[in-house]
Amino acid sequence: MNMRELDGRVALVTGASRNIGRAIAEALGTGGASVLVHAHRDRDGAEETARRVEAAGGKAAVALGDLVDPVVPALIVESAISAFGKLDILVANAAIRPEGTIDSLTYEDWRGVMALCLDSVFLLGKAALTPLRDSDQAAIVMIGGLTGHSGAKDRVHVITAKAGLAGLTKALAHDLGEDGITVNCVAPGLIETRRTGEEPKHYASRTNVLGRRGTPEEVAAMVRTLCGPTTRYVTGQTVHVNGGALMV
Repeated sequence: MNMRELDGRVALVTGASRNIGRAIAEALGTGGASVLVHAHRDRDGAEETARRVEAAGGKAAVALGDLVDPVVPALIVESAISAFGKLDILVANAAIRPEGTIDSLTYEDWRGVMALCLDSVFLLGKAALTPLRDSDQAAIVMIGGLTGHSGAKDRVHVITAKAGLAGLTKALAHDLGEDGITVNCVAPGLIETRRTGEEPKHYASRTNVLGRRGTPEEVAAMVRTLCGPTTRYVTGQTVHVNGGALMV
């Protein structure tokens, strides 16, 4: 891989204050991209990510905002353009993954997950259409999840939203193909991340061919590849980064 294959490109990564989002932002910076680091309200975490992007050789700026608010996605896209003058890459990573049985979940619980994990991606995509169409190497990458394809207990809202991203990927790939915009989804499996709450229950019974958990950096490497010049003929795909979990 050309170590600076993303030189001159501008990326927006949502939910990038830690874990997979941070690793993605840093990987894109290593490739030479300028990165708008988004976080809901964790300014310290977002600024640390920005420092890492710059240390990796990219440029960085930070924008905070609650993507559940339907006016915010467009403001975050505007922040990227204001900071760097254009937008070539949109990585929709922001998500929440609460657990709950169908008996316990309220409609508000359902809508909260859908608003962040699915609705905001639609709104980000719409807001980014004009700058992405102006790019000669535009890419949208959504971050899905293993359970959106395998299922799991007590996550009906999360699984539905993540499965929806796979469908949205295919739909946008069709709609934006004539504009030269690639649209793909990366679905991580069991990834070792820093958590603020308890580990998801389904982790206890999950296994994979490699017999280990993945790292945020391994997910980020796939995202970087899909944003680069060598994968311009790849679109509408869900790429699984899960150690072969769907084969066991």
